[in-house]
Amino acid sequence: MADSIEGGLIALDAMGGDFAPKEIVLGAKKALADYSIRSLLVGDKTKISEFNDVSLPVYHASEVISMDDDPAKSVRNKKDSSLSRCADLVSQGKCTATISAGNTGAAMAAALFKIGRIKGVSRPAIATTIPMVGHHPTVMLDSGANAECQSDWLVQFAQMGAVYSSIRYNIEKPKVALLSIGEESTKGSPLIKETHKKLVDLSSNSFEFIGNVEGRDLLEAVADVVVTDGFTGNVALKTLEGSLKFFMKMLLGVMNTNDETKKAQDVLLNYLLPIAEELDPETTGGAMLLGIDGISIISHGSSSAKAISNALRVSDELVKANIVEHLKKAVEQN
Repeated sequence: MADSIEGGLIALDAMGGDFAPKEIVLGAKKALADYSIRSLLVGDKTKISEFNDVSLPVYHASEVISMDDDPAKSVRNKKDSSLSRCADLVSQGKCTATISAGNTGAAMAAALFKIGRIKGVSRPAIATTIPMVGHHPTVMLDSGANAECQSDWLVQFAQMGAVYSSIRYNIEKPKVALLSIGEESTKGSPLIKETHKKLVDLSSNSFEFIGNVEGRDLLEAVADVVVTDGFTGNVALKTLEGSLKFFMKMLLGVMNTNDETKKAQDVLLNYLLPIAEELDPETTGGAMLLGIDGISIISHGSSSAKAISNALRVSDELVKANIVEHLKKAVEQN
């Protein structure tokens, strides 16, 4: 492990993700070069050293939680795993935030067991940002932490999501919506109908409840925050990701059909590439686990150095904005 830990570092799980440790270390180096953000690489010191030519500090951890490990059991049994040690460092106040592109369930379990929930929070939720063209992203939660939910939890997700959207995107009074099968208050499951009523009755100065939205609205920037249960949110998110990839693949395929379409490609690519950059999920910096008494960022398993660098940038911004204290106040007031 590191001989001493410099203050203000972000604990980065160097062994988590499909392309670890190489892309994780490269992402840490990129964040240092582009944003002057320093991280603490947590993991196998020998493997990390192959790519750590700028001497970023390393905290040695001898174990790794794999993608197919049982989340709760692995956190309990693999106490010296890189993912668990990252959560330990935050809980001990030695690091300001933790980031992992590894096992999502284990990242949530480690945050719950070691960092703990904010007092009054029923369940933490994964807040994922959905990129928009020419507009700030929409925050959707829950994106997978709670497959089954209660209406009170969804109300709390709305409160926390509004704080997150307000802090991260500088929105004075975020518009909050429920994801449902119809815009009318009578549409949806019993859970959605009950939650809708509670949000209508809730008096809040921190956000505006605008009612239900449908899946087709998710890319329309109708709401700043979209609330749903973790099962529905995860399915919706993966559907969006798959649809965007399919569309881009189809578009590029059409452009390469013949000489005529290739000429059109030369003109159109200059206009399409900036849009593709805005919609690239690697620019969003990962999803924050809201409701934890600390900052825990969950990155995609296939994260590249670009994604990790952006995760570090977002983490640094959230630390400086003192977002956990803002979340505590929102929960206390309601």
